[in-house]
Amino acid sequence: MNKDIINLKVPRKPDYISLVRLTTSGIAYSMGLNVDEIDDIKVSIGEACINSLMLNNEDELSLEFEIEEEKLCIRVTGVKEDIPEDLDERKERELGLLIIKSLMDEVIFNKYGIEMIKYIEVEDQ
Repeated sequence: MNKDIINLKVPRKPDYISLVRLTTSGIAYSMGLNVDEIDDIKVSIGEACINSLMLNNEDELSLEFEIEEEKLCIRVTGVKEDIPEDLDERKERELGLLIIKSLMDEVIFNKYGIEMIKYIEVEDQ
């Protein structure tokens, strides 16, 4: 089974979230996902990027797309599950995490950030 890995690094600026979303959309489309699935992934990646921008101080936003026949795994560095109590937009960031968890098939947090997985139904031919 083949696995393709695409790494993307963008400056730590909100202006680049649309580029990340567009790239994600292209990858998901090339995998044969439908419009609703692509939209779910784009919303999730946008929320993950906003979380990372707000909660970490890295110079760049790093993403990894792992493409397999049966799934798309997206890793975003700097995403945190624990939102600081004193953050002005705490409720919005908590809502963002709930959105990610509801739209993606699997969500894993680790010391590097977040791993979001969307499984792909492979049709018998």
